[in-house]
Amino acid sequence: MPTYNKLVRDRIPHIINDSGKTPITKILNQEEYITELRKKSEEELQEYLSAKTNEEALEELADLLEIIHALAKVHGSSIEDVENIRIEKAAKRGGFSDKVYLIEVCDE
Repeated sequence: MPTYNKLVRDRIPHIINDSGKTPITKILNQEEYITELRKKSEEELQEYLSAKTNEEALEELADLLEIIHALAKVHGSSIEDVENIRIEKAAKRGGFSDKVYLIEVCDE
């Protein structure tokens, strides 16, 4: 019997039940939940970095976005608030679309 010990999507236990198996789960407290969301974000980022195709990359980006939605909520906010902050930062500091790579800064 495989042991996972990780945060999973809400419907995963139902899917496991439907396959004829029995999942053993627990509900995390808030501190555990935040810790596991952070671990999950690292896991999903690694999966994105390992993606070999555009389709795989987009799947992993969608997983990362789901984690960002959940993290925004645990921090008392929403994805819309995060998006507004992103827009403000982009207006002040720019985005990454120009592909600028800073090598060094010289004192004059």
